[in-house]
Amino acid sequence: MSTIRLLVLGVTRLQQPTYGYAVRRELLTWRADTWTNVKPGSIYHALKQLTHEGKLRAIGTESSSTGPGRTLFELTEAGEAEYRTLLDDALVSVDMEELGAGIALMDTLPRDHVINLLRQQRQRSTQVRDELVAMKADYPRRGEAPHSADLLELWAGTFDHLARWTDGIVERLDNGEYQMADDSPAV
Repeated sequence: MSTIRLLVLGVTRLQQPTYGYAVRRELLTWRADTWTNVKPGSIYHALKQLTHEGKLRAIGTESSSTGPGRTLFELTEAGEAEYRTLLDDALVSVDMEELGAGIALMDTLPRDHVINLLRQQRQRSTQVRDELVAMKADYPRRGEAPHSADLLELWAGTFDHLARWTDGIVERLDNGEYQMADDSPAV
């Protein structure tokens, strides 16, 4: 999955119509540069590629007194479908960058849908942890690097923490925290 595609589609969806610099600025307010490999060039490349693929539509150009005009973008039906697929995939992912993008955009989905996906993600995290713990029992093996067992323990601990963290966010969602797509607007 491409995290940058998800983030560009998601921010465009939230702000449409929008332009590249506004997408970049929004991602900077999320501090996405600290938890992803999002770079300015990758944002503009994704906008161009998604437009070429028919996921985004360029709907015009705003003039600018300080430089070249800004092309405005909006999601197409195909872009909305890809956004939903990528977001669902991100919320069940055990990859930190993908999961982070999913969490950043989860409020665009219905609460029960997100809870279900995060429970799946927790199962995957637990499964990976258990597989790593089982592998550790086989170490040290002849000819293996002596630190292999320590790495397995590190990774197992990471996935254990991810599973426990997921329990916490699911609990907060169950308790009604966060404004989700299917919630009544806050008064």
